[in-house]
Amino acid sequence: MFPNVRFWEKIYGTYTENQGVLHDKSDLDRVYRVINLLPKNTPGADEINKKLIETVQSRIQDMLRKFAAGAAPQTTEELQIHALFKEKNPVVFLAAIDNMRVQTGLKNRFLEGVIRSGAYMPAIKRILRTQELPQELAYLPHVESSFNPAAYSKAGAVGLWQFTSYTGKDFMLINDLVDERYDIYAAANAAALFLKENYRQLGAWPLALTAYNHGRGGMVRAQREWGTYPLIFANYTGKTFGFASKNFYSEFVAAYRVARRLENDPTVIRERPLISASVRLTSYASAPELRQYFGVSEEEFRSLNPALRSPVLEGKKYIPPEVVIHLPATHFVRERIRTMPASLFRSSQLSDIVLAKPKSQRRRSSSVKKVAAVSVRQFRSTRTSGKKIAGCLGKAKPVARKKTARKR
Repeated sequence: MFPNVRFWEKIYGTYTENQGVLHDKSDLDRVYRVINLLPKNTPGADEINKKLIETVQSRIQDMLRKFAAGAAPQTTEELQIHALFKEKNPVVFLAAIDNMRVQTGLKNRFLEGVIRSGAYMPAIKRILRTQELPQELAYLPHVESSFNPAAYSKAGAVGLWQFTSYTGKDFMLINDLVDERYDIYAAANAAALFLKENYRQLGAWPLALTAYNHGRGGMVRAQREWGTYPLIFANYTGKTFGFASKNFYSEFVAAYRVARRLENDPTVIRERPLISASVRLTSYASAPELRQYFGVSEEEFRSLNPALRSPVLEGKKYIPPEVVIHLPATHFVRERIRTMPASLFRSSQLSDIVLAKPKSQRRRSSSVKKVAAVSVRQFRSTRTSGKKIAGCLGKAKPVARKKTARKR
């Protein structure tokens, strides 16, 4: 595991987004080349970088084929690549050809995440203390989202803790009106509960953290087969236990180490802790009315309550009961929270507004339904023999002509 931690420490703390690290998937100490890439915002950068990586990878693969055939290294580059292998046998060289991977550096993105983390870290650590969990777990969002509260993955995972809707619904309110995965406090509490249950079932933090990525069921199966995390790491080959799952705990340890170094760097100024006054609603309430009562602008209210969706923010629907809203932590707001009047609350949700059709459309819709009903009754009254069906169609023609004649 330690070579993997060293590798990820360099990805987070040394290599930038304009560098691609070509390495072996299984042995992360085996780094073939660090490739300098064009910045992503350069026109045509994706295609140019792709060809550059393919060129370097192809050249090194050719070297490995030569070594597998028994050829000795000749050039300086060949000597460097050859030295990366402890075992100099054809089987090892051939296996390495198809086991390459490129990892882009994350130094700049990671630094930005450390700066952002200053706003959220105190609240997250407080929640972890409440759940009697290790404070180090507060650094997990560095791996998941780089502490970007608006992060969204292709798999549909969102927020600092990257919960999918499927998993998140076990711990948070997620529907068309509220998505608490975007709420810093609700999501942190959900992550704490999730990790706590992982640890209860698996009994070790490396397994509990890997289960955060791989799934608890998958890690239970791995534990049954191999027992401890070191043995699972070295030997488990479950179908879905791929590179990401195998490296997740190593990434976490590396992220913790790099983040702690940056936190102690006096040149890194982190964001100030986010402070807000919070209130849990006891019944339905209107967001516009709450804004007005507390004297909060629409923009600030939206920023403090990212879990609230558009229908609620626009007043088309009420905020549901038990939802916690966040407000500026001023003396005025705190006094207003203490004296909230009953008139702010509603006993039920607003019903959906259904727009009525114009009269002309209603008459037309009604006539179409009648014609359709007559057609269905006529069809059902006939038998399914070919003659009867043909007869039915034959009788329909004069009716159509008579109706046309009357229109004229």
